[in-house]
Amino acid sequence: MTIVLRSPAVSGVREAMAALRDWQCDGAPMQLHSGDIGWNYRFGTAETAAAVRTWSRDGRILAVGMLDSPTVVRMTVAPDAFRDEGLARRLVEDFSLPERGVLPDGAVSVEAPPGLLLHELLTKEGWGVDEPWTPLFRNLVEPVANPGVRIGAISPEQAHDFADVLRSAFNTSGPRRSYWPAMSAGPFHADARCLGAYDDRGNMAGVVTVWSAGPGKPGLVEPMGVHEDHRGRGYGRAITMAGAAALREMGSSSVRVCTLGSNIAGIATYKAAGFEAQPAVRDRIRAV
Repeated sequence: MTIVLRSPAVSGVREAMAALRDWQCDGAPMQLHSGDIGWNYRFGTAETAAAVRTWSRDGRILAVGMLDSPTVVRMTVAPDAFRDEGLARRLVEDFSLPERGVLPDGAVSVEAPPGLLLHELLTKEGWGVDEPWTPLFRNLVEPVANPGVRIGAISPEQAHDFADVLRSAFNTSGPRRSYWPAMSAGPFHADARCLGAYDDRGNMAGVVTVWSAGPGKPGLVEPMGVHEDHRGRGYGRAITMAGAAALREMGSSSVRVCTLGSNIAGIATYKAAGFEAQPAVRDRIRAV
């Protein structure tokens, strides 16, 4: 059967997210999660649809990708298609040929879970590897301890504070007040919890958004950040624990996150919140 590449319409993104939810399991490696697309809705519904790609055979979605930028695609495949040669070869073609509408000419990156036949084929085509990322995991079988600070759900009135914390945490001008309303209007936002941690004066010190993939499946932290004025005081640990507790209440079996291996402070924060580091993973890169 022929494999069909699509950039789905707005309604088709729901199908892609449903596939991602179905593919999540505790035994799988760190991979693209429905929450990654959910967080992308902060840019708007049409913009999110334009960033999604699906690969299908006989009407069944076998792979889902999301463009993090024009030169970076994050993707994963169905659990029973990790070693599917036809799919892997088609993916290599689509990542290599700009006219396919996935990646342009020049330097580009592909994030894909380890174990895919795709990696072996990209190596044969001369693709290299980028800097290491560290996946972290926390089991949610046992209750999560009280984080020890005031935690509250983010409301529309706090959208500005939410964006302000993220701007400071990631040292970027990107997050805007419109992010939270746009994200909350996206599909599957009922599976998200957006929380803030507050200092003794009522100032928002840290934020987290966590995404469930359904009961019995791993949830995702995307994103978590602490305002620069409150760093080093345990708010990162506290808000991460609060997010984990929220996922457990929703029935998630575990919680995952992935951060750059060079982000020593971030890794330490997640470990303090009960996460365990997993073996490093690397994006595949095609140099100029």
